[in-house]
Amino acid sequence: MGPFKFIRRFLLFWERRNNKQKDENKPLIPKGDIKPAGSYISHVTTADNPGNQISSSLSNNNEGPTRSTSWTSLRSTAPSTSSWTEYLLKYLLITSNLLFTVLGMVTLVVGLWGLVNKESFAQEKIGGIGTDPMLFFSFLGFVLTLLSFTACVGALRENQCLLRIFSWALLFLVVVQVLAVIIAYSMQGQIVDYLRFGMLTAMARYQDDLDLRFITDEIQTGLQCCGADTYRDWEINVYFNCSAPGVLACGVPPSCCVDPLENGTVWNTQCGVGALRLDEFSAQSVIFLGGCLNGISRWIEQHSDAIGTVVVTLLGIQILTLFITSHLLQRIQRSRAQHDVY
Repeated sequence: MGPFKFIRRFLLFWERRNNKQKDENKPLIPKGDIKPAGSYISHVTTADNPGNQISSSLSNNNEGPTRSTSWTSLRSTAPSTSSWTEYLLKYLLITSNLLFTVLGMVTLVVGLWGLVNKESFAQEKIGGIGTDPMLFFSFLGFVLTLLSFTACVGALRENQCLLRIFSWALLFLVVVQVLAVIIAYSMQGQIVDYLRFGMLTAMARYQDDLDLRFITDEIQTGLQCCGADTYRDWEINVYFNCSAPGVLACGVPPSCCVDPLENGTVWNTQCGVGALRLDEFSAQSVIFLGGCLNGISRWIEQHSDAIGTVVVTLLGIQILTLFITSHLLQRIQRSRAQHDVY
């Protein structure tokens, strides 16, 4: 073998080696008929002799469609306005119900503490527990805590079962409240009778129930009244009745007095003693003669607009919460349906 032939073969071997390395460094080319969207790949040509190379080229028009496709995919992955709205509604529902959960727990603890502190479950007091205000606070706190916590966990975990329970319970409460407002409006004449019964019950248990005593004193002091219809209604109480053996006989509570402080800083608990023995002319300088039912009726008439605004606002908040929950449920169902498809 001559030196020229050896040099020629060495150069051909080195050239094939370089070409092979260049082909390995090129980007992968899809095989067969598989082509990426928006691109054009030239046909691959091969030759029989060993010096032929695999040639491929992309057309110059490929740059425009590729950029357009990339921009379209980028726009599709960007968060839309509706997704941000759903995000805000979801966490608004979580935050509001978390606050109501805390409020419900506080109300429940206060109610239970009042019942335990007054020993309302004792055998001699269990008969009057139905009219105990602390029982109402306990029930209200329990319902508020349970519903709010259910909605909070359901929205946070996107649990359809919990959200459905909350929405149905809230819908039931809204219907009950609407019916209560309608019934109260249609039975205005009988409401006075219910108020009279409630106040007479509170007056009969005035000395035995601290909560009823506090409520009664606040009403009589705020409205400057005494008793339900008249100050003589206090004879229903066994301690203030004229036949009672104690020092409070034929008297009224100090909250009935015109000046319970008597120029002092502490209530004079004896200011109403013996007021039931006096005639109306003499008693009017010591105690209020008018009953509280007329004062309550006047107060309701004077503040009817504010009461109506509060009722409508509360119902509106509950209905809005119901719509947000329904919207969140629909979004969860759509997301899971799309997940099942893909």
